[in-house]
Amino acid sequence: MKQSVIKILFIGDIVGRPGRRSVREFLAENRQKYDLVFANAENLSSGRGITIEKYLETEAFGIDYFTSGNHIWSYDEFVEYLNDPKIKVLRPANYPNSAPGRGFVEISIKGTKLILVNLQGRVFMKDEIDDPFVMGKNIADDYKDSIIIIDFHAEATSEKIALGYYLDGKISALVGTHTHVQTADEHILENGTAYISDIGMCGPEISVLGVKKEIIIEKFLTALPISHKVASGDSLFNAVEIEIDIETKKAVSIKRINKIFKANS
Repeated sequence: MKQSVIKILFIGDIVGRPGRRSVREFLAENRQKYDLVFANAENLSSGRGITIEKYLETEAFGIDYFTSGNHIWSYDEFVEYLNDPKIKVLRPANYPNSAPGRGFVEISIKGTKLILVNLQGRVFMKDEIDDPFVMGKNIADDYKDSIIIIDFHAEATSEKIALGYYLDGKISALVGTHTHVQTADEHILENGTAYISDIGMCGPEISVLGVKKEIIIEKFLTALPISHKVASGDSLFNAVEIEIDIETKKAVSIKRINKIFKANS
């Protein structure tokens, strides 16, 4: 690896125990290949939210920082930790300033500054939050001499693509999370920003977005509320590798990773 390039692994939404297991197994063999490892952790504990116990377990696998999304607020006990700088978890930056936690962080790597940003979409999302386009542009302008990577946690592919084009050349990478299905549109935009609509998830392969398939089928058939339970079995590992030139702050490459880890491995 050239010294002028930073190699980053960004892991998709980690869903419950099966997701944590696939992350652990992948990083046990591959962590040394990357300068930084990031992951979305909003579904870390039982498929929804984060607990301090599961956060500490997963951080120990070799993850440098976590992003999140709308489920970050699921456990009151963890929300209290979001203001602690020792807890390496972001909440979306376009929540009000009065909300606990922080939406971006500055990381020093190979003599340069990297800004990791978490944003949340508004299309088909229930939370009343600030415009991610305005927030993303403001952060990009404030840190224009830094490498900037944004996790855009959003439902609508159109909103993700539009934000990618809007910030193209102003940030180094925009990766989508939230929908749990890895998209095949990874590429570098014309002004040097690496882009993918959704990284995918780390979680049970035979499931509906990580949940037992029978539960979701019943919900569609009856329209009744029903408790979600994380499925078991073989686990997906979805992530992207991104290489960024330190001098230009432009992306050099983006590559999807899609692996399956057997339940008995």
